[in-house]
Amino acid sequence: QSHVVESGGGLVQPGGSLRLSCAASKFILDVYAIAWFRQAPGKEREGISCITSSGLTANYADSVKGRFTISRDNTKNTVYLQMNSLKPEDTGTYYCATRDYRYCSKYVGDFQSWGQGTQVTVSS
Repeated sequence: QSHVVESGGGLVQPGGSLRLSCAASKFILDVYAIAWFRQAPGKEREGISCITSSGLTANYADSVKGRFTISRDNTKNTVYLQMNSLKPEDTGTYYCATRDYRYCSKYVGDFQSWGQGTQVTVSS
């Protein structure tokens, strides 16, 4: 059973922006690290960004540093991924995942619960 639900994907032109949302229970956000992964067609799933349960530490893949920002809104029990300056290579299915631990990881195997994914397509 998934602990999270993603939303916010869509079609956007290069250079545009999108904001993805990951909704979870308050317990999940208070205790678990939350991460965003991306899987492009024919490629392995890769870690994009992660935020600790405290919200004090966030990590980013080199490919998205300076363009993507992960944040959390405790009043809405939601983690966001703000994506700016989007490129065609950002195209893929984006997944939100929870780790049964408060600190982050970039490895798929360290996360126990996954959302259904939301499609992001960057194309002119």
